[in-house]
Amino acid sequence: MRTTVVTGSASGIGAATAQQLRDAGHRIIGVDLHSAEVTADLATPHGREDAVAAVLERCSGVLDGLVTCAGLGPHVDDVTRIAGVDYFGTIAVVDGLLPALRAGRNPAAVVISSVASTHVSWADNPIAEAVTTGDESLVAAAVEAGGDYRGQFAYAAAKNALTVAVRRRAAEWGAAGVRLNTVAPGAVDTPLLAASAEDPRYGEAIRGFAAPIARHGRPDEIASLVGYLLSAQAAFIHGAQFVIDGGIDAMLRPTAF
Repeated sequence: MRTTVVTGSASGIGAATAQQLRDAGHRIIGVDLHSAEVTADLATPHGREDAVAAVLERCSGVLDGLVTCAGLGPHVDDVTRIAGVDYFGTIAVVDGLLPALRAGRNPAAVVISSVASTHVSWADNPIAEAVTTGDESLVAAAVEAGGDYRGQFAYAAAKNALTVAVRRRAAEWGAAGVRLNTVAPGAVDTPLLAASAEDPRYGEAIRGFAAPIARHGRPDEIASLVGYLLSAQAAFIHGAQFVIDGGIDAMLRPTAF
């Protein structure tokens, strides 16, 4: 039996992923604010440390898989918390569990980024200094130019930084024998999307969203891609980002890939 950690396991993409992997025979260690094997808040340094320590205790230091789904959306007013979960918390879990993954069997990790990661370049990423220095207190001032939409600035910047961080780890993780990839969903019917759709700043844009495949994605569709990337069938896939968004990125940026 493979042992796999899923953060954000209580709802949305995380819940769908955890269920599909359980159905495939994985032993799941879920991490979330509630309704999970490990209860922890990845927005805080202490919460991240507790999460990693609790996972390592439950798996006895050996993991076969990791899926980081925990995240906050742009409707959250506390932009430091958005970056805290979406970037700093995720990377703390990824790095903290690498030793356990190295001890696993055909180990692999999948990080849930977002198609929003393509909305800003690393060269123009407003939280690049915060990410580079590890100083989370710099985030709020860095995205202040976004005004009422600073949450979207923080969200896109955090997801861009997350994808960059994964790609920068490709050499080290490959040498360690652990595959690491990102999945970048577009609009997916989750509680996060529903909360954003109810926000007066973002609701109209979400309701008017029109991808070439004219619907929102389903959590189980994202989970299926994650399951494939964790499997032996994906043994040569490493350091890549997979956009799963109904074609919206291709439609908006046909020459950028």
